[in-house]
Amino acid sequence: MNAVVNRMTPSITTMIRMDHSHVLALFHRYKPDTPVAKKQALVSNACLAFDVHSQLEEEIFYPALRTVMTGDDVLQNAELQHQEIRRIIGELRERKVGDEAYDDKYCELMRIAMHHIADEETRLLPAAERLLKDQLGRLGVEMTRRRIELMKPHAGEIAATTVRSF
Repeated sequence: MNAVVNRMTPSITTMIRMDHSHVLALFHRYKPDTPVAKKQALVSNACLAFDVHSQLEEEIFYPALRTVMTGDDVLQNAELQHQEIRRIIGELRERKVGDEAYDDKYCELMRIAMHHIADEETRLLPAAERLLKDQLGRLGVEMTRRRIELMKPHAGEIAATTVRSF
């Protein structure tokens, strides 16, 4: 692996924390009185960010953790939480933006995602930093490469929703 790329790419745990910060910032910008177009942009951005983030964790991070952790409840439940969040995202994508039920569904997404983030931040990431210390950089490079692949088809959507969300 290229030594320069390794030094320039954040570790996998840093990248996961950055993803969490991004989604939490989107959550905090969503208010009941936010204009409909801005709500749609915030939700679209958050849902796409979660789709990519969860796929990266399921393909790269969780399998790496399973090699050094067995029987951990948080790790075992992480993919189940992803499934629940995906279900809610599907329901959000089917609803009309701007009605009260939409706001309630987005709040449900925030609640479950924040619980999931807290579990990862307090249990899985510290464990990975202890148990996978020598692999974090390599896993970060792998995650960066895969993230680019996953986001490339959505570049226009990401740009548009980011602009509309401000």
